[in-house]
Amino acid sequence: MNLLLYLFLLIVSGSAFPKYYNKQSTQQSCGYSNCPSADPNVLNVHIVPHTHDDVGWLKTVDQYYYGARNYIQKAGVQYILDSVIEALLENPKRRFIYVETAFLWKWWQENSAENRDKLKYLVNNGQLEIVGGGWSMNDEAASHYQSIIDQFTWGFRKLEDTLGKCACPKIGWQIDPFGHSRETASLFSQFGFDGLFFARLDYRDRLSRLHNKTAEMLWQGSQSLGPSSQLFTSILYNHYSAPPGFCFDVLCSDDSIVENQNSPEYNAERKARAFLSFVKQQASYYKTNNIIITMGDDFHYQDALYYFKNLDKLISAVNKLQTKTKVFYSSPSCYIKALNEANQRWSVKTDDFFPYASDAHAYWTGYYTSRPTSKRFERIGNNFLQVSKQLAALTGLEDSVAGLDPLREAMGVMQHHDAITGTEKQHVADDYARIISEALDSASVGTTAALRKLQEIPEVNMHSCLLMNISQCYWTDDDFGNLMSITVYNPLSRPVSHYVRIPLQNPQENYFIDAEYQIVPIFERILNIPGRTSKARAELVFKAESIPALGFKTYSLKSSRSRPSFSNKDVELQFYNSGHLKSALLGGQEVPLSQNFLYYRSANGNNVIASNRSSGAYVFRPQKQYASNVTRNVKTVKYIGPLVEEYHQTFNDWIGQVIRKYKDEDYVEFQWIVGPIPVEDEIGKEIITRFTSDIKSKGVFFTDSNGREMIKRVRGHRDTFNLTHEEPVSENYYPVTSKILIKDESTGMKMAVLNDRAQGGSSLHDGQIELMVHRRLLNDDWFGVAEALNEKAFGVGLVATGKHYVIAGNSQNTGGKSIVAKEKELAQKISLEPWVFFNSRVDNLFDYRVKNSVRINFSGVSQSLPSNVQILTLEPWSNNVLLLRLEHFYEKDEDPLLSSSVTVNIKQLFTDFDIIQVEEMSLGGNQFISEVDKLKWKAECDELDENTVAVNNVTNNAFEIQLSPMQIKTFLITIDRYI
Repeated sequence: MNLLLYLFLLIVSGSAFPKYYNKQSTQQSCGYSNCPSADPNVLNVHIVPHTHDDVGWLKTVDQYYYGARNYIQKAGVQYILDSVIEALLENPKRRFIYVETAFLWKWWQENSAENRDKLKYLVNNGQLEIVGGGWSMNDEAASHYQSIIDQFTWGFRKLEDTLGKCACPKIGWQIDPFGHSRETASLFSQFGFDGLFFARLDYRDRLSRLHNKTAEMLWQGSQSLGPSSQLFTSILYNHYSAPPGFCFDVLCSDDSIVENQNSPEYNAERKARAFLSFVKQQASYYKTNNIIITMGDDFHYQDALYYFKNLDKLISAVNKLQTKTKVFYSSPSCYIKALNEANQRWSVKTDDFFPYASDAHAYWTGYYTSRPTSKRFERIGNNFLQVSKQLAALTGLEDSVAGLDPLREAMGVMQHHDAITGTEKQHVADDYARIISEALDSASVGTTAALRKLQEIPEVNMHSCLLMNISQCYWTDDDFGNLMSITVYNPLSRPVSHYVRIPLQNPQENYFIDAEYQIVPIFERILNIPGRTSKARAELVFKAESIPALGFKTYSLKSSRSRPSFSNKDVELQFYNSGHLKSALLGGQEVPLSQNFLYYRSANGNNVIASNRSSGAYVFRPQKQYASNVTRNVKTVKYIGPLVEEYHQTFNDWIGQVIRKYKDEDYVEFQWIVGPIPVEDEIGKEIITRFTSDIKSKGVFFTDSNGREMIKRVRGHRDTFNLTHEEPVSENYYPVTSKILIKDESTGMKMAVLNDRAQGGSSLHDGQIELMVHRRLLNDDWFGVAEALNEKAFGVGLVATGKHYVIAGNSQNTGGKSIVAKEKELAQKISLEPWVFFNSRVDNLFDYRVKNSVRINFSGVSQSLPSNVQILTLEPWSNNVLLLRLEHFYEKDEDPLLSSSVTVNIKQLFTDFDIIQVEEMSLGGNQFISEVDKLKWKAECDELDENTVAVNNVTNNAFEIQLSPMQIKTFLITIDRYI
């Protein structure tokens, strides 16, 4: 009978949608006004149904979305979205939240207009709320702030383009990353978020905060930015899972709720009272009469009706008990609104939540370094994304714009907390590499088109060489005849000089290039890297001088009959008889500096109890609390020339290094080559490089937060809880995204080490800095990936190579450029390195340039920016509209001159177009700054406001942009191109 009635209604109405669903409705009832009313006189229990959908982990992105390879994990995101939509349409009281735009976008592309309308309807009426909204739920230790901003910007853009304004997120939802950075709080606040939720923090910190009722707080993301970086933060009580016994997903085994009292399985009242017991216990640890209960977990709601039907029954059963408890469907934003209306004062946090320890022997500090080559590939991807976006914006070519999306999306995927972290299965890591590689190819088509236009040259191709770290380039490997064209593009906002290295087959041949050059042999360890196929045996090094900002210089390299003669540069590095570095001449001062490689033997346990924890993809746990030297003596061979002095060092048969000191540079470069790490002794090993100075650092060191502000670290100490010392090495490891430093407060002497990818690092002894460069393990740590971190390539253990840059000087010197300024400029050059394009096999190109006045120099900006400001983002947005971000990249009181506010006129900032309209946006580019209306919170004391600086700088001229220290301003600019 019910089936006949259903069919009758379907025939009459033409639809099986619920009566309240109006397909044509455009009415929007999302936002705080649509929140359920909390009762101030009872305990309000906010039920938040959710799913946590990893953008790759045990399965690849596509395997997770389509539900492939379920023998690995039963998970199919498309079924979750389909099922949730139908379950929400069935009952208007039900609510759900969703996070990952990467999966939403896949669903949107593959679904019908009718299904899309259903989703839009649910977003517009507030039943389905988007939280987070980035392309993925990003990691907070290894991700660079530029990539975090980009992946949220692209997620926000897709949400607005498809689902409209009601899809604009108001809440950060970082429930699974393995520790949380202060910069995240700052960025999220500038996105316009009203709150942040997360689950993972040190187990002792969690217990202390619950005991003191400080699990909810105001997090001050930046001492420089003041209130604009303040973010209300809530730590979830039960991880992000349902309470024990109340997981109603098909993946769980908890009993369903039976309301029929005549059934022998009746359990509704018993389940309701058990639930009440749990929520009352939770409420005892929080300050208000509102608590949030997450109902969901990894890839839950593939059969949403099953879950929701039980939640309906649970809510009804609890509310029938009339125990001064009100249970209702809600959302994180509605919960935040209720807390805000409670008018409480909240404690203030000013540091971060690193490192994360889940027990006394499980410090999640290994993933700071895990899969070092993947971490470097991600950084290369960001470098090229910025180059590609800038060139597309400067030229406006459709070909240049079209190739950006795959790279934007690939970089969004790579920020995921199981991607850049290196905590995924090996086949997933391989797929991530495929995604980046294909995206780079796509964007390369656009960069070639843009450079053709800017250089005004015929149909030639510009090629990138992604294997220059092993001195391999297809375009220079064969005999390139009489001519090679080399275009060096600078994505930074100031002119920079850059040493270009070109692999050569014939180092004995003579060459001509319009720059001073030097030929240096390629290090033997690099020549023998497994998988290297290049015939090159030497590199030609030349200095590309003063490459224009957002611009390029083009050089021609050709064979020559005569070799020019150069004098050698002065020697600036000194070595011990053992072959180890002894000192370096930096900034005109000889600095005691030694360096060595060591390794920790990895703990190998059965993981059954905490004290038997193994070192794994997530956890770094050494067997002993000291590192062993790899050798006492180092074979060192030196090569001195006019541009660079190089020292090729062989430590053993699996560790080598090249130390370089370039002419007129204030840093020493260390290129390390590590692997295959031997494991024949069945012991995993974790390799570190350690730099030793005579700096009296007194147990203090500093690490960067996602590549921006520095955070003070005190060895063996935490500000907010008492630290026990079961693991004295790993407890002092912190994420180093771009820089770690030590300094002597009495003399002002400081030393910084900058890296080319995220790594774990520490200062375990005064005057020392160590960074972990590579890991090869034989055991899993039992935190989910179920696979040992034993990377292989070409049939042997993985060989990794990378670079560190050491800079030192006195911070108290008042003359010339400060040591802080030198560090800042070097960090920018490492993060956004000038990109080298090659064009060989075009023998007539040189003659063409002579005859046709080809551009060999170009700058995208027509005026110099202040020394403390950079163009963080320049990218196409829509027809004649670009997205522009300007960043003041100095902290408050960091530099005597450059830590001051500054004004920039952008009206005619760019060379090839005029700016005719400026609209300031939130950091994510999805809200006009005038429309951002954040909730206001009260701190327990006035310290938050007294020690910070307001940054709502406004000038009367829309083209006059005022920036305070650490401030990023985002604009949509309408342009008029000159050509």
